[in-house]
Amino acid sequence: MDSEPDVLIVGAGPAGLLLAGDLAESGVACVVVERRAGESELTRAFAVHARTMEQLDARGVADELLMTGIRNPVLQFLKIDLSRLLTRYPHVLVTPQYNTERLLRKRALAHGAEIRTGCEVTALRQDESGVDVAVRTADGTVQNLRAAYVVGADGRNSIVRRSLGLPFPGRSAIRSMMLADVRLATPPQKPPTVGAVGDAFALVVPFGDGWFRVMAWNRHHQMSDNTPVDLDEIRAVAQRALGSDFGMRDPRWLSRFHSDERQSPRYRSARVFLVGDAAHVHSPAGGMGLNTSIQDSANLGWKLSAVLRDRAPKGLLDTYQSERHPVGRRVLRMSGALLRGVLTTPKALCGLRDFSARTVLRIPPLARRVSRAISGIDIAYPAPAGAHPLAGKRVPDFPLTDGRRLYEALRTRRFVLVVPAVSAFSPAVTEAWSNEVEVVAPAGRTTKVFLVRPDAYIAWATSEPHPQRRVEAIRRALAHWCGASTSPGQKLPSR
Repeated sequence: MDSEPDVLIVGAGPAGLLLAGDLAESGVACVVVERRAGESELTRAFAVHARTMEQLDARGVADELLMTGIRNPVLQFLKIDLSRLLTRYPHVLVTPQYNTERLLRKRALAHGAEIRTGCEVTALRQDESGVDVAVRTADGTVQNLRAAYVVGADGRNSIVRRSLGLPFPGRSAIRSMMLADVRLATPPQKPPTVGAVGDAFALVVPFGDGWFRVMAWNRHHQMSDNTPVDLDEIRAVAQRALGSDFGMRDPRWLSRFHSDERQSPRYRSARVFLVGDAAHVHSPAGGMGLNTSIQDSANLGWKLSAVLRDRAPKGLLDTYQSERHPVGRRVLRMSGALLRGVLTTPKALCGLRDFSARTVLRIPPLARRVSRAISGIDIAYPAPAGAHPLAGKRVPDFPLTDGRRLYEALRTRRFVLVVPAVSAFSPAVTEAWSNEVEVVAPAGRTTKVFLVRPDAYIAWATSEPHPQRRVEAIRRALAHWCGASTSPGQKLPSR
């Protein structure tokens, strides 16, 4: 074999690159193979929601990404107010996907991940101890790689998924959506701008660098994906749906695509996993695609690392399916409902539709529920029976007594144990897990003790007031989540 990494990742999109960075930072040897010959300059997805920004914050790249785009406190698609979200990122960040990929690629390389471009997977076969993968390089030669695990992050037409024989059931959500990146002679005064009149839909989104993404759909002219896009048609649709074409000119990219609603019933087959579009695709409504993909990888990465370093039983990998498949199903249903609400309403009822949506979203509890769902802030994972109510919930960011924030503490990719006061907490309690957990205290008052997973969800919590029983509970939790105790500085297995 030419190489034997711990993990082979197929696809260097945002999901694959975030996973590579997480694994490499944790000391796991990983190789990424990407069919494209170089870095992508396509904008593709452009919406980065609050929960994804939090995940990027926990990896130290959120602030740099913020500088590349425009922060919109209102999701214009249905006038959903995000400004009241309890997060450092109460908005949707509009930035071309290549900016997200550039930062995640830089991070992955900095931590030692290997990225091979111009390499296409042609076949894979797995056995009890690993996975053999055939990779064709740009010059036509075939390399054979063997890895302990393989992750398919290779999109809707995933060769990894097809090689496993996994079905991808679903249906077409919309056909012949036209896309263009253009300059505008007279940009809209309050972008982004969206409009739908029953048989025509258009969306104009600024990237902040003089370029605008335009999405347009014409019910009466639905062509195949390979039919060339004419800018004049996009102008006409925008004029009908928005009342203006804003002087569209100088397109740098034109494309046509169809949007499916599909989900693989299984995200795992033994030693092979699916993340992102390889596992689920859905309509672009709400801008949740890139976000769901990145959060798949955030969930899977620390689990693969723990198992490969013998810090957790292999059964932990089963929780990737049980935690992320329901999230993918929910996003598929939610984005589909949003899309159909906009595109299938007869023209005569569009005004009633818009009035009804605005009325509903003026009801505070419903408005909060919708904004939390679309932003990903409300995602929670199942907790075992009898667990503390906090178990499985997203942990919010908060200041610590040492001057950092919690999400800054998470940047080590370790577990974080939050205690009421570090000064009153004996280091001996966690000394045996010093390689795996950091102890911190919030700057505010709390009586709870909780263990935060590397993906910023609460693994375990207790409100036990008795000091000795609380210490015993902490040790049991650490043994369960962080593996058998180790001596400080002890080197852990790499496979």
